[in-house]
Amino acid sequence: MPVPKIAESFKGSVSRVTLGATSQSGGTRTSTVVVGGAGNVVYGGSSDQVGERPVIAMDVLDSPPDDWSEHLAKEYADVLDSPGAWAKKCVDQFGAELICIKFDGLHPDKGDKGADHAVKVTKEVLEAVGVPLVLWGCGNDEKDNQIMPKVSEAAKGENCLIGTVTEDNYKSLTAIALADGHNLITEAPLDINIGKQVNILAADMGFPLERIVTFQATGALGYGIEYSYSIQERQRLAALSGDKMMAMPSICDVGNEAWRTKEAKTPDAPQWGDADKRGPMWEAATAICLLQAGTDILRMRHPKAVSTVKNFISELWED
Repeated sequence: MPVPKIAESFKGSVSRVTLGATSQSGGTRTSTVVVGGAGNVVYGGSSDQVGERPVIAMDVLDSPPDDWSEHLAKEYADVLDSPGAWAKKCVDQFGAELICIKFDGLHPDKGDKGADHAVKVTKEVLEAVGVPLVLWGCGNDEKDNQIMPKVSEAAKGENCLIGTVTEDNYKSLTAIALADGHNLITEAPLDINIGKQVNILAADMGFPLERIVTFQATGALGYGIEYSYSIQERQRLAALSGDKMMAMPSICDVGNEAWRTKEAKTPDAPQWGDADKRGPMWEAATAICLLQAGTDILRMRHPKAVSTVKNFISELWED
């Protein structure tokens, strides 16, 4: 008995966001990236409802990390002291479509570096690679409010993705993203109502909804991924139902969360398998799970995991 095709139709869709600006648009990027656009659930509907391919943003830290697993850090041992060379390696050798500069070194507990350092790193990466950039603060509200405006100004005209803003700390970053022509990341702690509220607050300041990408706190495989999956799925369904305040593409912080798990970072655990393979597998499995919930941008770290996920995306979109 043949199985009939069931194609559920929706009245809404995920908005499309373009990242990066080439010389024709006043920037210096050699490529741009478009995310979003889905008009159905993952695997659902016709080919014209699929939207844009998900993309991978590889992390580049502004300062050498001192808490990374040796199995991750060794992949970048020759470039950890140079964000520009690190970004170039990610693009040239590992095929990164976006570079995410994570400004961990600004955090008071991780170096407490200043604006001069952050601006220097931003300009160095802009000169080293031609792909669009994600500019991600340190997570300390006071420090981000103080320094991220300088970072935004240093990348003015490049149409970056900058953040993150929360419902308690959205005014400063929203204003600079609007002034400098960047796209904005709105953050919520695995709460769809808070996520919607942050989008509303940004919109009330005059920020265009079609330039927002949402970020819900990411759970890794075995550490809350079911909550992340559920939120991504609910957000997609809200967008498809026509809710304009929830119709944004989404980004997930896969690499950081996956490599925080003991299964990924513990070096001596033979009962868990080869440590060189275990960490990349954990990161790839986390990413692929979230792709199937509808996320659009994945922040990742290990090149083996990136390769696995890129192959998955290619096979999925070819089909």
